[in-house]
Amino acid sequence: MGKKKSKSNRISAGLLMYRLRDGHLEVFLAHPGGPFFRYKDEGHWTIPKGEINKGEELLETAIREFSEEVGLEPHGPYIELGSITQKGGKVVHGWAFEGDREDSTPHVCNTFTMEWPPSSGQFQEFPEIDRVAFFRIPEARAKLKQTQWDFLDRLSQYLGLR
Repeated sequence: MGKKKSKSNRISAGLLMYRLRDGHLEVFLAHPGGPFFRYKDEGHWTIPKGEINKGEELLETAIREFSEEVGLEPHGPYIELGSITQKGGKVVHGWAFEGDREDSTPHVCNTFTMEWPPSSGQFQEFPEIDRVAFFRIPEARAKLKQTQWDFLDRLSQYLGLR
């Protein structure tokens, strides 16, 4: 009998891009693509992140995933934000970096294929991330998964904006 991979053993790494606009801290968040999240908004956004590949360093994973999911090449210096544990047990390691993106720039990312509708035998392709946007911290807190709020607090504290 095969051994199932425990959810608690899953490790991801991601980047939180930020900018200062009109004296306010804004963070760049991603909304998951696919049919399950189409009509879900508040509490479902995330930092761009993904699971590590065998032999890959955490920061290397975060940079690769950001590039694949957002279509932008991130650049350091990177601020280590530590890790959080999501409700399903996945541990997410985060870093922040200062960057910008025009709000009108089209979003380009990788896709995934899944059977949809379920048990239909039909497979469709969906974007891994269907929307990205900058949010000021109060709105980011409403959009972001609650387990990732610590990343916002740690970044604000690091920047001395508390």
